[in-house]
Amino acid sequence: MTVIGTDGKHRCFGGQAGKEFYGDYHDQEWGFPVHDDRLLFENLILEGAQAGLSWETVLRKRDGYRRAFHGFDIALCAAMDDEELEMLREDAGIIRNRLKIFSVRKNALVFLEIRREFGSFDAWLWAHLEGTPPVNRPGQFSDMASTSPISDLISKTLKKRGMSFVGSTIIYAYMQAIGMTDDHLAGCWKA
Repeated sequence: MTVIGTDGKHRCFGGQAGKEFYGDYHDQEWGFPVHDDRLLFENLILEGAQAGLSWETVLRKRDGYRRAFHGFDIALCAAMDDEELEMLREDAGIIRNRLKIFSVRKNALVFLEIRREFGSFDAWLWAHLEGTPPVNRPGQFSDMASTSPISDLISKTLKKRGMSFVGSTIIYAYMQAIGMTDDHLAGCWKA
């Protein structure tokens, strides 16, 4: 079941009074195919930061993450030292979980390794799809998948390479965010 925003549009989420920013994210970002490695890295880190929290919470802190992690410059994140990462535990602009903060460096190092091996993270990631992204039209969020065989495979591979906060459920949400699957609800104006 969709929600109706203050603008009258039916959406999967967001757009209600006080949550217009969430509706804007839905309308302008969620589900759009992303092929830029920096944006793919940003989305991967933010999805991992969401673990145990709401996506709305993460979106409210996105600017803080961009500031704290050098605009998600992958090489700069990979080069962050322990002291710099530890200092971020005092930054109220991000989620201050130590494991999540330190995972940014670890994941950046693996991201760069995949980029060197395949030319880009984008090339490696999108090669997991056979053709175009699948389209699903669940009636409500409870009908929506939380994992898939592709998210299972990507998760397993990234974990084996050393990434963290990349479980299959996180990867499936990542795939939704970056347009690798189209899961807009039936009745959503974007469907």
